[in-house]
Amino acid sequence: MGITTILFIVFVVIVCIQNIYYTSFLFSFSTKRDDFRLKNNIPLSVIICAKNEAENLKKNIPFILNQNYSNFEIVLVNDSSSDETLDVMEGFQDLHENIKIVDVKTTETFWGNKKYALTLGIKAASHEFLVFTDADCKPNSQKWLTYLSSKFSNEKSIVLGYGAYDKKPYSVLNKVIRFETVMTALQYFSYTSMGSPYMGVGRNMAYRKPLFFNNSGFSNHMTLKSGDDDLFINEVANNKNTSIIYCKESFTISEPKTSIKDWVLQKRRHISTAKFYRTKHKLLLGLFYSSQLIFWVLGALLILLQYNLKWVLALIVLRFLIQILSFGLTARKLNETDLIILTPILEIFLILTQLSIFIANLISKPKHWK
Repeated sequence: MGITTILFIVFVVIVCIQNIYYTSFLFSFSTKRDDFRLKNNIPLSVIICAKNEAENLKKNIPFILNQNYSNFEIVLVNDSSSDETLDVMEGFQDLHENIKIVDVKTTETFWGNKKYALTLGIKAASHEFLVFTDADCKPNSQKWLTYLSSKFSNEKSIVLGYGAYDKKPYSVLNKVIRFETVMTALQYFSYTSMGSPYMGVGRNMAYRKPLFFNNSGFSNHMTLKSGDDDLFINEVANNKNTSIIYCKESFTISEPKTSIKDWVLQKRRHISTAKFYRTKHKLLLGLFYSSQLIFWVLGALLILLQYNLKWVLALIVLRFLIQILSFGLTARKLNETDLIILTPILEIFLILTQLSIFIANLISKPKHWK
C-alpha cells in the first residue's frame, strides 16, 4: 500500500470525524428553537468585576440600570484599579440605590487575581441568583435579565448565554473574532444540549450563589489567573443543572479587539485554561480541532498530488455542506449571518491563529487580567 493511499484513507477517516461532529452540532443545537417561559422577576444580583474600566463603565452601566426588571441590584467590584474606576462606580452609587460597591485592595497573596475579586463580589451579593457580565459589555435589550432569569428552575442552577461582539465594517479581524465566537458558542451550546456542558463565557452567564459556595468557589484553581468562567462551569455543570439561552434579547454585546496583537493575547489567556478541563472534554475538543487542521492539510496535499481527485473533491464538498448547514443555522440564531458565506476562509484564518497560539503557549505563559 503506497503512501498516497494511506493518506487518502486517513483523509476519509478525518472527514467522517468532522461530519460526525457537525451533524451532532446540527441536531443538538443548530436546528433547535429556544424554549422559554417568562416568569415573575426573581431577585437578581448582577456582578461586574472591573479593573481600569472607567470609560467602559460610564458607557455600559446605564444599559443595565435601564433593564425592564423590577428586582435587581448591581454589585460593582473595583479590582485595585489605578484609573478613575472607583470614582465612576461611586458616582453611579450616589444616584441609584440598587448599586453596591466592593473595593478590592491589592494584596500580595492575590495580586492581580480576578477570581479573588469576584469571590468578594459574590459574597457581597444580596440575592441568591447571580448574573455575570463584564465592564465592556452591554445588554442587547431591556429584557436581558428577564430572559436570562427565565431559565432558572428548581433543577436548573446555571444559565449559559451568548456574548456577541460588535460588528465593525470592512474589518477582516472583526469577522475572524466573531466567527471564532460563533464556533465556540456552537460547541458549548451543543455539548450542553447533549448533556455534557463544559464551559460558559463570563460576558453573559448566571448561576446560584449556593452552587458557588457548595463547590468551594474557585479554590481548586485560584492560583490560575484565568478560568473564572469556563473552569468553574467545567467543574460544577452537569446534564441536570445547566440550561442555555440564545434568543437575541438575551445577548450581551462587547467591544472587540481592534489589533491582531491584542486579540491573540486575549485568546492566549482563554486557551491556557483548556488543559485543566475534564479529560473527556479535552479529548473531544482536541479531536475536533486536530481533525480540522488535518482535514485542510491532507485535502490540499491530495489535490496537489491529483490522487483520487473526484473522491477527494466529493468528500471536501460533503464536509463543507454539513459544516455550513450547521454553522449557518447557528449564525442565523446568533445574528451573525454575514459570516456564513465566508466560512471556509475564516476557518483557515482561525486554524492558523489557534495553531500559533498553541505553540506560543508552549513556549511562554500568557499575560493575565490587566
